[in-house]
Amino acid sequence: MKYAISAATGHFGQIVIKELLKTVAPSDVIAIVRNPEKAAKVLPTAITVRQADYTDEAALEQALTGIDRFLFISSVPGGAVSREQQHQNVVTAAKAAGVGYMAYTSFAKADTAKSPLFTDHVFTEKLIKDSGVAYSFLRNAWYLENEISYLQAGAAGKDAIYAAGDGKVSFALEREYAVGAAKVLLLADPKPVYEFGGQPRSYADLAQAIKRATGHDDFQFKAVSPAEYQQALIAGGMDANMAPVMVSMQTMMADNELSVNSDDLATVLGHPLTPIETAIKEILAR
Repeated sequence: MKYAISAATGHFGQIVIKELLKTVAPSDVIAIVRNPEKAAKVLPTAITVRQADYTDEAALEQALTGIDRFLFISSVPGGAVSREQQHQNVVTAAKAAGVGYMAYTSFAKADTAKSPLFTDHVFTEKLIKDSGVAYSFLRNAWYLENEISYLQAGAAGKDAIYAAGDGKVSFALEREYAVGAAKVLLLADPKPVYEFGGQPRSYADLAQAIKRATGHDDFQFKAVSPAEYQQALIAGGMDANMAPVMVSMQTMMADNELSVNSDDLATVLGHPLTPIETAIKEILAR
């Protein structure tokens, strides 16, 4: 059985490979990377490295030849080539190469999501379904690491604002999502859809968890309107074009689109998720 991981030099991909190697022989693990030089520095030397970029369908097909199981890690939006086009290249190449099964890192509740930030994932899920390749959608909610600015502010006793209202987010550590992805790849009969995430928490809940984790209780996270939030971002130096994107993320959270009521991640991992206070301490210690 040959396993391939795309975007393998990223932090997520590195964790997946490390987890796979606990079970799979290095000769059966193939890392698909854009930059082989970086791969030589950050990936185990015993595995196979194949070079291919999401913008190059022919190279992707060659890199995926002979692969039984493939973890397709979604690309980062905003490149010169649209994420939809990049993902179409990957799916087309996987089908042409005869890949037997594909697990795709999607986004929480992608089938019912209304936020425009989900559009690329909805598009990609449909591509994969239509391809005829067996699949699992790993619908990841939200990395706790994404809130590092809030964690650091609280640890320093500094106030912060948010525009997500009472909306809840299913925070979990990136490594937990990555290990979960590796474990799904190894399952004999994986499900078509996994809704991955931790216990849903609001930003007010997160503030209380930070207080418990750090011992600081001299700060507060204040809920503000989306307009006030955007104004504060721009006043703080954020690019005026980027600020609305950040506001959209907060709106998505306010609408509970990242609130996942599922134990899929803990079930796949085989143990409870890291307690939120422990997770906060882990991130702040890095």
